[in-house]
Amino acid sequence: MSETSQPPDLPAAPISGARRVGIIGAGQLARMMLGPAIELGVTTPVLATSRQESAAIVAGQVRLGRHDDEQAVRDLAAEVDVITFDHEHVPTAILEQIGAEDLAAVRPGPAALVHAQDKLVMRERLTALGHPCPRWWRVGSRADIADALAGTGGRLVVKTPRGGYDAHGVRVIESDDQVDDWLAEHGELLAEELVPFTRELSAQVARRPGGEALAYPVVHSVQKDGVCYEVVAPAPGLDPAAQQRIQQLALSIAEDLDVVGMLAVELFETEGGAVAVNELAMRPHNTGHWSMDGAVTGQFEQHLRAVADLPLGSTAPLAPVSVMVNLLGGTAEDLAPGAYAALAADPELKIHLYGKSVRPGRKLGHVTLVGEDHDDLLERAHRAERLIIDGPAAPETTARPAKETR
Repeated sequence: MSETSQPPDLPAAPISGARRVGIIGAGQLARMMLGPAIELGVTTPVLATSRQESAAIVAGQVRLGRHDDEQAVRDLAAEVDVITFDHEHVPTAILEQIGAEDLAAVRPGPAALVHAQDKLVMRERLTALGHPCPRWWRVGSRADIADALAGTGGRLVVKTPRGGYDAHGVRVIESDDQVDDWLAEHGELLAEELVPFTRELSAQVARRPGGEALAYPVVHSVQKDGVCYEVVAPAPGLDPAAQQRIQQLALSIAEDLDVVGMLAVELFETEGGAVAVNELAMRPHNTGHWSMDGAVTGQFEQHLRAVADLPLGSTAPLAPVSVMVNLLGGTAEDLAPGAYAALAADPELKIHLYGKSVRPGRKLGHVTLVGEDHDDLLERAHRAERLIIDGPAAPETTARPAKETR
């Protein structure tokens, strides 16, 4: 009698996830959730400030309104099962009220999200939990800044607690009068030591409401003018023990803060392999774009699975190496000719455009490649980048940014 394969064990009860997931914000992250949502059969209305926003251009259902307009957020919540986010800037009080009235599940919840919204809250909580952080100070006056400067050799990184992104809301200072405008506006600021890091890493995990969680490979990211520019997955030269240790750190943070959805833990790696948490993001993140084409389950599908309380997908990579390079606005006003030329030059290339108008330095899309040699893949990705953002007639260059240190 011949052997036959047996089907996998089925769950004891049918799985019933959320069918309607409202997305607050209509940028490129919301846009890239829409395709996976269609495949999963999940309806995803978006709350946009304009029909010209990246996701609003292509979404099937669009509500116009601001993320800080309570009625606009309530109206979205009233027609969905779950609220999730394209960005972290929704006022906590609005989300708490939606949860209190049981209008919709908020994922991640406001008690977790505040750690991505407010850097002072994040630093206090992670420090109390024993997670590795740079030395930091809560500063509310020139005298506080002077004390912190004295303890760090005369240089500090100062950040606004809320609202900063892509190097906005971050300054390196050497005197106590260089953030007077921020002190007047915010009252208190976060001051940190300049970490002498060797490179920046990012650890992403996904977590469901019941606690099921999975980690993606830890990646290396390079910044250009404070904006994520390229990512290599997994981080080159990071041994399996370090990979596991950093993944466990991210999983522990997700559990400690009760995160639901995707969590990105941005890290500084220093000499000797020690790491310190830089920032948190509780949504799909730029350092995870590689996974769209380089992992069994991309981060956008995974985020929807997690917040809809569906079984998580495998995070296994599809190739030994994946790379991602962001397309930051250059000289070409129309990206299509360069994109078509790049596809013709490299049939293995994947291009993701965001439907945005061109502005110097603006994130307009990204490219990905998978293979075995990260140097070769990066060279090809940067060749495609130049074709796309400067046009096929521009002189070719594959120059990469110098490594930033702090």
